[in-house]
Amino acid sequence: MKKEDKTFYLVRGDFLPEAMRKTLDVKEQLERGQANSVYEAVKNVELSRSAFYKYRDAVFPLQSIQHTQIITLFFHLEDQSGTLSHLLDTVAIAGGNILTIHQTIPIHGKANVTLSLDVEHLKIDLDELINKLKAQKHIERVDILSSGM
Repeated sequence: MKKEDKTFYLVRGDFLPEAMRKTLDVKEQLERGQANSVYEAVKNVELSRSAFYKYRDAVFPLQSIQHTQIITLFFHLEDQSGTLSHLLDTVAIAGGNILTIHQTIPIHGKANVTLSLDVEHLKIDLDELINKLKAQKHIERVDILSSGM
C-alpha cells in the first residue's frame, strides 16, 4: 500500500460534487438525530451507502474543523516491537494529548489502533503530524475517524 500525502483544502460547497454534498447532509442528519441509521439517512437524501462510505472521512463542514479540539485517528499497524511506542512518542512530541487508546489483538501480524487526541496545544500543524505518522516504518494506514469538541 502506497503512503500518500493527504493535503486538506477549503472548497466552497457549491463546487463540491453532489455525492459529497449529500454525504455532508447524511452526517448532519446522524449528528442531529434526524435519522437513526446510515441506511435511513442515505435514503432520506437519495445517496447510495457506498458513496457515503467513500466520502464520509474526506469531507467535513468548516465549522466542525475550526473548533475541533479532539480528533480520533485510526491506524493499521504491523505487529512489530516498539511500533505503538514510537507512534505515541510522535504524538507526544508534537504536543498532542492522548485521551484514549484502543488496540486490537494482532491477527496475521497486523493490529488496529484507535487514538482520541486533544490537539488544542499541537506544536505543529495537524497535517504535518498525520504525515509524520504515515511516514513511520510499520504504520500501514492512518485515517481520521472523527473530529469534534
